[in-house]
Amino acid sequence: MSGIRRYAPAATICVATSLLMAPALSAPPGELPFGAYDPEGYFSSDNELTIEHVFMPWEDVNLASLAEADAYALERHRALMITIEPWTWTRDERNTEEFLRNGIGQGYYDANMKAVCGAIGSLQSPVSVRWGHEMDAGDGQFIWSGWQPADYIASFRRMAGICRTEAPAINVVWSPLGLENAADYYPGDEFVDVVGLSIFGYEPWEVATLGQPQDYAEVLTMRYNLVQGFNKPVVVAEVGYSGSQDYVDAWEAKVRETRPDLPLLVGAVYFNQKEVYDWPDGFGMPDWRVEHRVLPSN
Repeated sequence: MSGIRRYAPAATICVATSLLMAPALSAPPGELPFGAYDPEGYFSSDNELTIEHVFMPWEDVNLASLAEADAYALERHRALMITIEPWTWTRDERNTEEFLRNGIGQGYYDANMKAVCGAIGSLQSPVSVRWGHEMDAGDGQFIWSGWQPADYIASFRRMAGICRTEAPAINVVWSPLGLENAADYYPGDEFVDVVGLSIFGYEPWEVATLGQPQDYAEVLTMRYNLVQGFNKPVVVAEVGYSGSQDYVDAWEAKVRETRPDLPLLVGAVYFNQKEVYDWPDGFGMPDWRVEHRVLPSN
């Protein structure tokens, strides 16, 4: 049975120990509100962070671990962003895309969402709920991505409705990757409070595939422009970068920039963990962790 990726009961001692041993890290420079998915606790003592991001599955999960995440966030005066992944983290026990899609439509998973959001409704921290993220991607990583837009929209609306009933104070985050087809999956203004985006930069892949490194500000502008028409607050719900020292420094300098030209931008949340799925073209699993993201020079 899984806990959430902050304080799973089976991992409490391990995580607590890591908080004592991990070097203290500080947020990037800037004024944009900043948070992190930080399971090893590297940002635990940084008062600059205002968002604590946690991930959880809706199957085989110990919901009691949410209370521990709540206590952790409250102690640090942070809001919680909770990403709910509609599957189990036990890979060989996952259902198929078709089973998930049909199961949601037939009400099979209503109880899962009700249980998770019932627990969320008891938390004291301000909470944003991010369900079924990066649905616009078609790379096969998630069994809820790449659906026909109408199917995804119906599923999102059903799950958002259940969660708001169980936890009326939440903000609902609709969070595409930010590809050209993202707007096709928008579930409607009444079902969305905040729009999330994901931005990852891996210099070796960019040089090999695109011919040159990407600029964070340019990628953000491009993806922001795809969703700004919805007139919702926009948060970069996942951001990570790895490459040479110059590359990392360039992204680090821009990730917390306030952008008058992007008036809906309200925050950025760093993904301080190693990638768990292979990048395309044989580039393996980049390590986004702050202590490991600078690659050795050749």
